[in-house]
Amino acid sequence: MALGTSVGWGRPDRGCGVGGASAESRPDPRAGGRLPADFYARPVLEVARDLIGCVVEHRGVSGVIVETEAYHENEPACHAFVGVTERTRTLFQAPGLAYVYRSYGIHALLNAVCEPVGVGAAVLIRALEPLDGIEEMRVRRGRMREEDLCSGPGKLTQALGVELSENGSSLVDGPISIRAGSGAGELEGIVGRREGIGAPEPGEPAVIVSTRIGISKAVELRWRFCAADNPHVSRPWPKGVGMSRRRARNARREEAVAGR
Repeated sequence: MALGTSVGWGRPDRGCGVGGASAESRPDPRAGGRLPADFYARPVLEVARDLIGCVVEHRGVSGVIVETEAYHENEPACHAFVGVTERTRTLFQAPGLAYVYRSYGIHALLNAVCEPVGVGAAVLIRALEPLDGIEEMRVRRGRMREEDLCSGPGKLTQALGVELSENGSSLVDGPISIRAGSGAGELEGIVGRREGIGAPEPGEPAVIVSTRIGISKAVELRWRFCAADNPHVSRPWPKGVGMSRRRARNARREEAVAGR
């Protein structure tokens, strides 16, 4: 099912769908500054897609976003589906806040609150490609391959040192920041077509769209967004990530042969 098609829960009047993002609210690849609050005040699927290639930073440690998932109050996998509670209150507040919650009593997971005040929606930051502070990440996570440091939502918050106490803090001027990345510069070589969305702007990373993982409700919704051909995406990889990696390897071999 293509994005933007009716799925049974999303109500168009609540903004849960993909439309054309305005130039004013989409990240400027050349700017590199923090994303403004109005970037998040848009349909959650747009924000989830546009966060791929942006950079999350927390106290000097950072990574490029390579995987996100969208959640909206009108579908039962979202915490906001039950309405406003002590736990979900942040989800209904101003766009651009951090929603940090404990998963399975172990991991703190980082989400970006989206859409207007009163609508419960957020983007789960699901995987990063480490950028700055890699040795500090290893102190927190252990000595492991770089690809395994942030390849999951609990892994990345541990690597960045994000705490539950930062729930409700501002992503615009608080301790956790998300800034516009440089697209192909941050995700080297990942440029191409966004499956199910249409052609990207020049220099934007190719994004694979698939169903979300680790949930038992609304499993049919294709609300997971992954940077194609990137080994830092969490497992299981969506269909197309492995294919993209094989195509990339084959292309490099062909270029090497042609250059001899």
